[in-house]
Amino acid sequence: MLDIRFIREHPEAVKENIKKKFQEEKLPLVDQVLALDAQNRAAITEASELRSSRNSLSKKIGMLMGQAKKDPSKLEEAEAVKAQVKSNAERLAGLEQQEIELAAQIHKIMLVIPNMIDPSVPIGPDDSANVEVARFGEPVVPDFEIPYHTQIMESFDGIDLDAAGRVSGSGFYYLMGDIARLHEAVLAYARDFMIDKGFTYCIPPFMIHGNVVEGVMSQTEMDAMMYKIEGEDLYLIGTSEHSMIGRFLEQIIPESKLPQTLTSYSPCFRKEKGSHGIEERGVYRIHQFEKQEMIVVCKPEDSMSWYEKMWRYSVELFRSMDIPVRQLECCSGDLADLKVKSCDIEAWSPRQKKYFEVCSCSNMGDAQARRLKMRVKGEKGTYLPHTLNNTVVAPPRMLIALLENNLQADGSVKIPASLQPYMGGAQALIPKH
Repeated sequence: MLDIRFIREHPEAVKENIKKKFQEEKLPLVDQVLALDAQNRAAITEASELRSSRNSLSKKIGMLMGQAKKDPSKLEEAEAVKAQVKSNAERLAGLEQQEIELAAQIHKIMLVIPNMIDPSVPIGPDDSANVEVARFGEPVVPDFEIPYHTQIMESFDGIDLDAAGRVSGSGFYYLMGDIARLHEAVLAYARDFMIDKGFTYCIPPFMIHGNVVEGVMSQTEMDAMMYKIEGEDLYLIGTSEHSMIGRFLEQIIPESKLPQTLTSYSPCFRKEKGSHGIEERGVYRIHQFEKQEMIVVCKPEDSMSWYEKMWRYSVELFRSMDIPVRQLECCSGDLADLKVKSCDIEAWSPRQKKYFEVCSCSNMGDAQARRLKMRVKGEKGTYLPHTLNNTVVAPPRMLIALLENNLQADGSVKIPASLQPYMGGAQALIPKH
């Protein structure tokens, strides 16, 4: 969410930013919010003047009442001033109600106007215009056929989608045996990887209040992702970023405590509206999964350097598991409204002979901080911090990349050296059939 003062001072820049995001339908919102803001400021000014005059009029009434003991004509004058005070009080009550209503309208519009994107963001209407920046590791297609990932898992008796369908419906799964253990090994390795980078490990709440949801994501994202608990002001988190950033709701952080570098584990719950296509089968896009996340809260001047570090951590992690990846810069039309800049880390799929998303790194600027009323107290006063987030790993999706890239011709799966300590020292998974 932008600062209303920025919109007042730079309305044309805000409109140009909306055009760059290919959201022309939002252009009228800029003029609407400025008009409402002008009305609100006028109401605030008038209300302030009425409060000030109330004090002077009250004193005048007291003076006139005192004089009325000697001069009865002063009593009539005092009554006239009392009538004016009453009229002013009624006007003030109306103005205060008007302020509340206008502030609510302004806030509602401000939630919809997109954040200003970084000048380095490529311009394009949707993800088809995302730009490949770099590749890390050599993408290899072996000389044997690679089965679909659920078939690989089934060869280890590692997945039961039929039972999950009976119990929970589509988009759920049972992971079993060695595959379940590999799933947890990846999470444990990712946890320790981030701890070694100096991040503090956290396990956050898995449900959050509606005001936190509004603070961390756009309405469009919320409608497409979040499950609400019926009858309660609680939502299941779609990623631990939601509750981790929400931790700082209405908090003042001492500048000496920055940067806050946190890595969090959580289950994640998503509606996944609009999912389609052959690659939606299996465990590629599901309603429930587990994830290790990284979150940074920092000074504004440090956020871009942290953005660079964070996506590179993802590359380093996946390369340590022998998975080739690439960095894909997200274009303007593919950025969620709160994001200043974002990139995806995509893993190589030897079966599909293409890359697919496994991590998403985002710099949110001060948008989440403003929505959540987070502040940093520094030597020169208080200011808004910047917030960033990035996926460390999100199995079971990343298991697809791990299994495909480490599959051997005999059906076994090589366990990367980095994961072997978390798999009891085993060097490979041997299929059961």
